[in-house]
Amino acid sequence: MNAQKSLSSLTTLEVGGPARNFVTATSEAEIIAAVRAADDAGEPLLIIGGGSNLVVSDEGFAGTVLQIASTGFAADSQDSCGGASVVVQAGHNWDDFVHQSVLHAWSGIEALSGIPGSAGATPVQNVGAYGCEVSQTIAAVRTWDRENNAVRTFTNHELQFGYRDSLLKAATVNGSPRFVVLTVEFQLLLGRMSAPVKYAELARRLGVEAGQRANSLELRRTVLELRASKGMVLDPADRDTFSTGSFFTNPIVSAEAAAALPEDAPRWPAGDLVKLSAAWLIEHAGFSKGWGLAGELSAGTDDAGTPPRASLSSKHTLAITNRGGASAEDILAIARAVRDGVVREFGITLVPEPVLVGCTL
Repeated sequence: MNAQKSLSSLTTLEVGGPARNFVTATSEAEIIAAVRAADDAGEPLLIIGGGSNLVVSDEGFAGTVLQIASTGFAADSQDSCGGASVVVQAGHNWDDFVHQSVLHAWSGIEALSGIPGSAGATPVQNVGAYGCEVSQTIAAVRTWDRENNAVRTFTNHELQFGYRDSLLKAATVNGSPRFVVLTVEFQLLLGRMSAPVKYAELARRLGVEAGQRANSLELRRTVLELRASKGMVLDPADRDTFSTGSFFTNPIVSAEAAAALPEDAPRWPAGDLVKLSAAWLIEHAGFSKGWGLAGELSAGTDDAGTPPRASLSSKHTLAITNRGGASAEDILAIARAVRDGVVREFGITLVPEPVLVGCTL
């Protein structure tokens, strides 16, 4: 256990103050032991995997931060009818698992290539991109239930998946979950072809019609290219990638609220509701790529040519980026300005996608 570990070194946004106590767990037994020790001591507990979905306050975390670093995966079963049942450890790098699934001819998650973070975090947020969500392939999630001090396994149905939501997320408060993910079981089809391509832009790039399949390896390469063009693949040489990815979720509103928007506003059916494009709302509320605040929380170059500390990505308005030396408050200032601007222009309140630890909008 190490005291005063800087959380800025553990998150892709590179902001956050110190952890009072820091523990790394590399196995299921170590994860459970660390959680029980913190709970027995009455310590607040924050779970970190890849740190790609966290905004931690500049004051840090006055408790125990547990970094889950368990790795590895194994196919429990594999046949032409049922496909492959693959169990992956919670701390395993997500994109590595996606890459390995393509190499093993396990089909179904290739469109989720390039997403940073750990496998154990994916069911919490029901991670999704390019028409694919992990809920479509997750069979079960094995967890440690902190209230009952016991291992509990959830089936897909029991996880109550929704848009960027799940029962696991609903039971998490300020980064501290009731259910700590230990392993995730995926049910994947066998074959070198992808799941049906649902996202129009991706289908065009691949030269297929929406709903058709493509070679999984080619699809993975194309997704990585698309994500990189939007600054959504981690690259130490590109400050646009020092972010949490999309900072806001696409809002889901009533049909009446959607009808009040300009005709060219993108919209998609979501049951009885309508899903909107957060990026479109941000841009049409007056916030362009690279936009930042002036003043002490400077996110834009000032008259003296001082480099910005934080701004919207220069490639994608949904990402708020640390340009170098930004604080959590710098990031939140950008987020508040964007959220409030969209409310003024369209009457729609954007909801943050990352977990805010010790801070609020």
